[in-house]
Amino acid sequence: MIKVNNLKKKFIKYKNKKEKEEFYADNGITFEANEGEIIGILGPNGAGKTTLLRMIAGILEPTEGTIEFDGLNYKNNEIEIKQNIAYLSGNTKLYDTLSTYELLKMCSDIYNILNDKAEKRIKEISKILEMDNFLYNKIGNLSTGQTQRVNIARCLVHDPKYYILDEATTGLDIISSQIILDFIKKERENKKTILYSTHYMEEAENICDRVIMINKGIVINSGTPDKIKKDTNTGNLRDAFFAMIGGVSNEE
Repeated sequence: MIKVNNLKKKFIKYKNKKEKEEFYADNGITFEANEGEIIGILGPNGAGKTTLLRMIAGILEPTEGTIEFDGLNYKNNEIEIKQNIAYLSGNTKLYDTLSTYELLKMCSDIYNILNDKAEKRIKEISKILEMDNFLYNKIGNLSTGQTQRVNIARCLVHDPKYYILDEATTGLDIISSQIILDFIKKERENKKTILYSTHYMEEAENICDRVIMINKGIVINSGTPDKIKKDTNTGNLRDAFFAMIGGVSNEE
C-alpha cells in the first residue's frame, strides 16, 4: 500500500527581478493506493500531477505531509523503498547509441541482478512488451512507440512492487498504447500497486479502479469512475471533470 497524507509542495516564482511569489503546485493531497489496484491521477497540464508523482517517487522532497510504502517512510528506509519502485517520467532520455538489450542489461547491473536471472528477466519483459523484433536494435533507430516501450522496460528489470507511471502513453499510436495498457492491467493481476497519471480521461476510465482528480494542486474528487460520473450526473470522466471546474478555463 502507498499512503499519501496531506502532501504539499511549495515553489517560488519570480514576477520580475524584485518581486517573487510563493505558490503550491500541490496543496494538501491525501489518498491511499492498495495492493493490486490501479489509481489514476487525472487532471490537465499544470494540475500538479507530475510534481505529486515526483514526491511519491522520492525525487522531490515535500514541503509538508507524509508518504508511506507499506508503513515505511523515506527518512528511515529510502534505499529499500526505491529498490521496489518503477518510476516512469514523461521526459526521460535514453542512450541512443545502446541497443535495447544493452540498456536493459545495464539497468540489471545497477540493481545487482545476477546474469542468469537478468537474462531471464530481459526475455520476459521483451515478450510482454512485444520488443523481440527490436531487442538488439539501437535505441536511436526506434520509433516513438518502440522507444516508450523500452523506457518502460528499463523500469521493470528489478521486478518492482510499486509502479509510478507519468503519462505512459502520451503521443503513442494506438497499437503501442494498447500494449502498454494491457501490460499495466496484467501487473495489477500480479498484485502490484500502480499510480497512473494521465490527461486522457477515456484511457483512465478503461483501466483505473479508482481515480484522483486534481486541478490547480488540489483534489476536486476521488473514487471509482462510476462514482464520479454519478456524483456529477455525467456519462464520462471528461464531462465529469468539466462539470466540477465549471467548464473550460482560459487559464489552461
